[in-house]
Amino acid sequence: MSITISGRRLAGVELGGTKAIVVVADGLDIVERVTIPTTTPDETLGRAIDVLAKWQFDAIGIGSFGPVRVNPGAADFGTILDTPKPGWRGAKVLAPFAERFDCPVALDTDVNAAGMAEAAVGAGRGCRTVVYLTVGTGVGAGIVVDGRPVTGRLHPELGHLSLRRAAGDGFAGSCPFHRDCIEGLISGPALAARFGGNPVDVDRADTRWDMVAQDFAELFAMLMFTLSPERIVIGGSVALGQPDVMARATVAAADRLTGYIPDYDAAALKQIVVPPALGHDAGPLGTIFLAESALQSR
Repeated sequence: MSITISGRRLAGVELGGTKAIVVVADGLDIVERVTIPTTTPDETLGRAIDVLAKWQFDAIGIGSFGPVRVNPGAADFGTILDTPKPGWRGAKVLAPFAERFDCPVALDTDVNAAGMAEAAVGAGRGCRTVVYLTVGTGVGAGIVVDGRPVTGRLHPELGHLSLRRAAGDGFAGSCPFHRDCIEGLISGPALAARFGGNPVDVDRADTRWDMVAQDFAELFAMLMFTLSPERIVIGGSVALGQPDVMARATVAAADRLTGYIPDYDAAALKQIVVPPALGHDAGPLGTIFLAESALQSR
């Protein structure tokens, strides 16, 4: 059952690793927006609360970087878990907002929130199963089925899957936890480590891009085999900055898939793997959908 925005005034906080975006919206129309640097938990969340305190609204949605406890039944619900971001491990994200404001508050990951928005009014509109991928400082993934994000004991962490490596690739990977998981291979920091500098400056003909395209292809193929999504919406600075690599990865993924499922040929995957239609507004609008879900479940 998908979430439909009621038209009431709703607030949202997209808490990212480098910045937080605080918004208030009338329906889907964001009428005010404030950006805050992500520093310490106390300073960042305190400033977000100060911004919200100036506005009137009926509910709050929070889309947070992770890993974060999203299970309402857990004792540490709303708490950041073992993040490598200094100072944020154990930070209580939900509690300060719930204690300050007398209204429903919903929390999910930032990628689940963005996925909800893209599924409802963006590139995944009309699709039952949508995967929202963001590839930048890290690799995050939100899975949305029938308009609702998929969570369980925790939330999907597709970026930390270990997939087949490209033949001949000797790059060790950069993830501090798993080395050559998918985040350790294709995130921005991983590419900088692989290339020894800013990947933007690396010639597109450099054969190391072939390895990166193969890593993306493995990820796309894995998603098609496990979830069979109608849309894979892929954003973030790395993905949006390397459209030729994405195109090559889509063709390579089809090569992996069509021997078993002919439906997943290159033409089909070009319609499935797409950039976000909402651009940078996917996350902020996603928090508005979270706020609406808080109202509906009240």
